[in-house]
Amino acid sequence: MAPLSPTPIAPRARRGPQHARPRARWRTGGVEGNGRLTSGLAAIVFGLLFAEGVTLLSVQRLLAAHVLIGVILIPPIAVKIASTTWRMLRYYTGHGSYRRKGPPRPILRLLGPVVVILTVALMVSGVGLVVGAPVSWRPTLFALHRATFVAWFAVMVIHVLGHLGETARVAPRDWLARTRRRVDGATSRQWVLGASLAAGLVLGLMVLPFASGWRLV
Repeated sequence: MAPLSPTPIAPRARRGPQHARPRARWRTGGVEGNGRLTSGLAAIVFGLLFAEGVTLLSVQRLLAAHVLIGVILIPPIAVKIASTTWRMLRYYTGHGSYRRKGPPRPILRLLGPVVVILTVALMVSGVGLVVGAPVSWRPTLFALHRATFVAWFAVMVIHVLGHLGETARVAPRDWLARTRRRVDGATSRQWVLGASLAAGLVLGLMVLPFASGWRLV
């Protein structure tokens, strides 16, 4: 009687790049994670901008609050610009999920760079007025800050209205139990939001003493 030959054991299937890739890539949530981060930052920025607008009702009396909130805004705005720029780069370089997500509406795409340029000009001129600008420069810098604000406010109204629905819908998803786990990286995104606010508060407290006793031109 011939001996039984051992049953061959099939080699374990190797995980190819197509299987390993999601784990490395989607830890940040991919395009959906980017959308959640951007909307979370937008919610923070919109709230702070509303508070900043309130200080304009009596800006001389509320100058300290105006300066503090304005500086707190800088890190969240910087991170939001980075997140939207990342989405733009991924879209225009042909990345699949970002291409499927699609671009913003045409008017928002056109206004995006304008919003960024005016926002940077507004922040730089505002901080420059309080910190470091020679007294002789203040009238020119104040005029620039005021003119920039008028143009910025006009485009920002369109920008906010265009993104308000998406922000209200997407921003809470990392904080709600039923939607939090659907996209990887919720905790990381929460840390980014918290860190941007903390950095803004530290910067604001550093700049605030320079606003003491300062008078508008």
